[in-house]
Amino acid sequence: MTSVASSGRDAGALKLVLFDCDGTLVDSADIIHASMVATFREAGLAEPDKAATKGIIGLTLDIAIATLLKRAPDAESTRLAGRYKEHFIASRHLPSFKEPLYDGIAELIEALARRDDVLIGMVTGKSRRGVERVMETHGFAGHFVTIRTADDCPSKPHPAMVLECCAEMGVDPASTFVIGDAIYDMQMARSAGARAIGVAWGYHNREGLFATGAHAVIDRPGELLPLID
Repeated sequence: MTSVASSGRDAGALKLVLFDCDGTLVDSADIIHASMVATFREAGLAEPDKAATKGIIGLTLDIAIATLLKRAPDAESTRLAGRYKEHFIASRHLPSFKEPLYDGIAELIEALARRDDVLIGMVTGKSRRGVERVMETHGFAGHFVTIRTADDCPSKPHPAMVLECCAEMGVDPASTFVIGDAIYDMQMARSAGARAIGVAWGYHNREGLFATGAHAVIDRPGELLPLID
């Protein structure tokens, strides 16, 4: 990771832009849903429909599965989370495995990376292994200087992911933008004292994003740039 001190940049003048991953940078709904269906089917449970799966993307796995089961996290949801991980990892070896970038994301990341006043990070319910794969696949490793995953922090909407990234980079939450497609991202940003920017191309609707605290909702990646000027 690149620190502010080693970059020679003035932390007081910097803006930190923290992206969610699934539903914001990459479209992973198909593979997540297939793995969730396989997990529930194997356990003899009623399979969730795709809309339900999309609704829990972004939460830490045990909480996501407990939400689908309509109960609090327990030993079974933890066990099922482990099985889900095994199904998901196995799916990576299939020719059908894809986590494509949304249109315009590559250009947005490149534009932000060229700016001296911006640091880029990620706050995601994905595992660190999953994040590393996304970084490698899409050539983002050199651009994201701070990352918090489900392996590092409590589940969204707890603000820990944002606050830890801010502390690591030496940037105040008030100068931080959280970009995400889910209501959990908006709630997390607000709880941390950061700006909450929703994206309309992901898995939660515009109305839900505004209802949970979005300062703005964008329809295309390029619309983010003027919001952080």
